[in-house]
Amino acid sequence: MARTKTIFSCQQCGFQSPKWLGKCPDCNQWNTLIEELPVAQTKHSRALAAPGKPQKISEISSCEEDRLRCGIGEFDRTLGGGVVPGSLILVGGDPGIGKSTLLLQATQQLAQKGTVLYVTAEESTRQVKLRGERLGVTADHLYLLAETSLEQIKARIKELKPDFLVIDSIQTIFTSSLDSAPGSVSQVRECTGQLMMQAKGDGLPTFLVGHVTKDGAIAGPRVLEHMVDTVLYFEGDPGHPYRILRAVKNRFGSTNEIGVFEMQGDGLREVSNPSELFLAERPEKSAGSAVVPSLEGSRPILVELQALVSASSFGTPQRTAIGIDHKRVALLVAILEKKVELSLAGQDIFLNVAGGVRLDEPAVDLAAIAALASSHLNKVIDPQTVLFGEVGLTGEVRAVSQPELRVKEAARLGFNRCVLPQSSLKNLDIPPGMQLIGVRHAGEALEAIFI
Repeated sequence: MARTKTIFSCQQCGFQSPKWLGKCPDCNQWNTLIEELPVAQTKHSRALAAPGKPQKISEISSCEEDRLRCGIGEFDRTLGGGVVPGSLILVGGDPGIGKSTLLLQATQQLAQKGTVLYVTAEESTRQVKLRGERLGVTADHLYLLAETSLEQIKARIKELKPDFLVIDSIQTIFTSSLDSAPGSVSQVRECTGQLMMQAKGDGLPTFLVGHVTKDGAIAGPRVLEHMVDTVLYFEGDPGHPYRILRAVKNRFGSTNEIGVFEMQGDGLREVSNPSELFLAERPEKSAGSAVVPSLEGSRPILVELQALVSASSFGTPQRTAIGIDHKRVALLVAILEKKVELSLAGQDIFLNVAGGVRLDEPAVDLAAIAALASSHLNKVIDPQTVLFGEVGLTGEVRAVSQPELRVKEAARLGFNRCVLPQSSLKNLDIPPGMQLIGVRHAGEALEAIFI
C-alpha cells in the first residue's frame, strides 16, 4: 500500500512543512508543529450572494446598518453600539473568565428581538440550562443545541432559521470534509470560513467563543482573527472580581473600546462608572500614589498608580511592574536618574496599576514618574491632583490625545487640579473649579506637584 502523505502544521501561525521541525521558522515558536493529513480537495460554495457586476462607488448606498442592541450597555459599547446583521464576532479569554456567562446573559435580551440558537460544543444542554437558571435566563425563543459537527449545525440552522447564532467554542467544532482533529489549524480555518459564508449570506449575526493560549492570544492560526469582523478579549485578574471586555478589532466601530463588568454570584454586572470603582479604596495621604486619567477607546477612566521605592538588600535591584510595560518603567527610571537627578540605582522599584487594569498608552508616563518620585522622596501627592502626559528621553513632557475628555472626567469626579503638558492647554475648555498646570519638563512637573 502507498504510504499516506502527511504535513506538519504550526498551531500558532499555520505554517506548513513536509517534515517535523522543533521550531517554527515563521513565528519562532517551539514545539507547535503537529502532524496532519493534507486538506482534502473538496468543493465548497464560497459565494456570498448572487453573481453581480461591478458598481461605481458613487452609486452604492452608504446608509448605516441598523444595530441590534444586546441590552447590556457595556457589551453594546464595546461592539460599537450594538450587533450589526451578518457580522462575525470572536470572543476570547482565559478559561473561567466569563465568556459563556456573558454571551448567555446577552442571549436573554437578544431572544426578545428574535430566535437565538446557542450551540454548546463543550457542555450538555442540561449544564447550560443550570447556568441559565442561576443567571435568570428564561427566554422562550432561546434554543440550545449540543453538537460538534458543522454539517449538523448547518442543518439545524436551515430548519430553525434563527436570527442570532452562538458557537461555544469554535475550537471544538469540526467538519467531516477534513480528516484532521478538531482544534487543528485546518479545522478551525475551514469551520470559521463556512460560518462566515453563512453569516454574510443569510445576514445572521454570529458569536464565536475562542480559546486562548498560555500567552493570552486566541488559539489557532492568526487568520482566524483576520476572517472575523470583531475580536473581543475578555480580561481579568483572578484576584479581582472585575472583568474588562476589550475590542482589539472592530470593522463596525472603534477599536480599543472597553466594557467593565463585575463578576457576582448571579452573573456579570455591568459597571457604568469604572472610575469611581477603581478609586474607591485609594489611600489619600500615602506617598507613592498618583491618579491618571487614561483613555480607553472613547472612554476616559481614572486609575490609581502605586509605586514603592525602597533600598535594595541584593546586589541587583528589583524592577517589578504590574499592569504596565516593565520596559517602559525601566525607561522612566532612567529618565528620573539622568534628567531629574534622583538616585535610584540601588533601589528596589515596584509599580502597580490598582484594580487589575492594564495601561498601554504613553499618557501614563507623567503619573508613573510622579508616583516613583513620591515614594522615593516620601512626599505625598495632593489627593485632588491628576496627572497625564508622555515623557520623552530628554525629560520633555509631550502632548497626548483628547486632553479635554480627560480633564472633564477628572472634574466630574471632584478633582480640582490637573498637571498636563503645556502644549495641551491650547484651545482647552477649562471646567469650572479646575486648575490646570502646564509643564514642559519632568523636573518642572515634580516641582509643581511637591510645592
